[in-house]
Amino acid sequence: MKIVKNFIIYAIILFSLINNCSSKLGIKYLNPKYPVETRVDDLLKRMTLEEKIGQMTQVDTSYLNPKSDITKYKLGSIICGGDSGPADALPDSWIKMINDFQKKALETRLKIPVLFGIDAIHGNAKVKGAVVFPHNIGIGCIKNPELAKKAAEITATEMSAVGMMWDFAPCIAVVQDERWGRTYEGFSENTEIVKQLSATYVTGLQGNDLSKNNTVLACAKHYLGDGGTKDGIDRGDTQCDEATLRKLYLAPYIEAVNAGVESVMVSFSSWNGKKMHENKYMITDVLKGELGFKGLVVTDWAAHKELAGSTKDQIKTIINAGIDMVMVPDEYKEFYVTLLKLVKDEEVPISRIDDAVKRILRIKFMLGLFENPFAREELKNKIGSTEHRKIARQCVAGSTVLLKNKNNILPLKKNNIKIHVAGKNADNLGYQCGGWTLSWQGLNGNITDGTTILDGIKEALADSSSNVSYSLNALGIKNADVCIVVLGETPYAEFKGDSKDLSLTDEDTAIIKQAHKKGIPVIVVLITGRPIIITKELDMIDALLVAWLPGTEGAGVSDIIFGDAKPTGKLSYSWPKNMKQIPINYGNNEYKPLFPFGYGLTY
Repeated sequence: MKIVKNFIIYAIILFSLINNCSSKLGIKYLNPKYPVETRVDDLLKRMTLEEKIGQMTQVDTSYLNPKSDITKYKLGSIICGGDSGPADALPDSWIKMINDFQKKALETRLKIPVLFGIDAIHGNAKVKGAVVFPHNIGIGCIKNPELAKKAAEITATEMSAVGMMWDFAPCIAVVQDERWGRTYEGFSENTEIVKQLSATYVTGLQGNDLSKNNTVLACAKHYLGDGGTKDGIDRGDTQCDEATLRKLYLAPYIEAVNAGVESVMVSFSSWNGKKMHENKYMITDVLKGELGFKGLVVTDWAAHKELAGSTKDQIKTIINAGIDMVMVPDEYKEFYVTLLKLVKDEEVPISRIDDAVKRILRIKFMLGLFENPFAREELKNKIGSTEHRKIARQCVAGSTVLLKNKNNILPLKKNNIKIHVAGKNADNLGYQCGGWTLSWQGLNGNITDGTTILDGIKEALADSSSNVSYSLNALGIKNADVCIVVLGETPYAEFKGDSKDLSLTDEDTAIIKQAHKKGIPVIVVLITGRPIIITKELDMIDALLVAWLPGTEGAGVSDIIFGDAKPTGKLSYSWPKNMKQIPINYGNNEYKPLFPFGYGLTY
């Protein structure tokens, strides 16, 4: 009797599962056997206006309150801004948070998953323990595009592992003024280098199939002309004619679109006084029309607030200009209600809404989110793996540029040598990584797993008869044969990173002087997000290396110092002699930099 009873129970369960599965497969948008466009059309016709507007709404985790608002407002996307995310930043905490968001999204009537976005601009650097690569300014110096592609692939893998499926990268700004606080986010001042690397990076992130478990959505940013603002002012005005705009700044977007990029973020900046977020000609006519871009266009952080007029006017303007998804990121309820009324009042046409939602849904289907909306936890052991760190170390060595090598002091021998290391950037992972690492503006100290430059030097000499000592200010030099001074900038990011003076600090100059007066060779390693003024200190320096913002694998710098890798990096930016020369770019009429674009010594 018991056996019969159990059989009946199992039969009921099996019938229910089969019936449920058959029901889902009978709905085209839930059936992966149908083409993406068929699924998009089927889902779109089932959606209410409220559900469509929810898909166009992107909210930051810091402002999502309560979590059930994902279900209530049918939210389409969630992001973690610069200072958002789990307090401990550990992979398991990210996985739980993102999976919980997806569970709420699946409680909606149509069970549309959310698209989770992050600024993983040099590795998945918001996750503690993830590999952090050199910032783009360093990647632009590498003469090996395949290495840059591997960095993007690794970033995608470490993102997928925790459920982050949208990377707001690459930044393909063609930077023309080093005073801009986002200079390090740009690959180069040269359009041709940016063109090549934009396509390379997009391909690395997205692969050839977005539905694979180790690929993510790339986002070319910031459209358009963000690197050319007057005086390098963030969110400023790019002043040029259309021919220049197209030749200098649009060209990399053409490459990115041709490489298959599926999202584009619009710039805070203006072009000849007109904010890009309201520029229908550039967004709709040029990007979507002329370039044939089929992906989604997203705003930058609350960028609609930069426009004139009321909230209603701002939202109406950007949607009609061609924006598909709005990074609200806090006032999402106001946005939702306002856009709903604008459509009902026929101030925003339903055709514009349908176009935006189709672009969003298309990407979600392409990513395979309807079949697998959760973190790809089978990849978790890849986060910060030895294999990934090896590639990052190669990127560091490849991006380091040798600017001076008096009497061939480099490479240093490993045996019977006493080395003194000095400088605030020598033993500080936070300073090595720079901005957009665990937090928006960056942090100080041993903030994650990795190897400092000092660690790398000690590691290189571990099996030798040599000795390494360290002091912050070089006052600890005693009987050293050589002094390696590691100095430069401290972390910053957009907006706060703008600077009118790129000179070394007095403290850094004092360390070089202190080392120089000892009468021993002085090797300076610059940690910086842009070329900095070092002309007056140059005569006190025997060898000069610029390692940019190398990330977590500082041993890549020691590989160059000791000759385990030959320096191959070439400057992707011109190096000015003084502030009066800025902006200075290759091709200027008066071009007399300290070090020219493309410069770099080797052994």
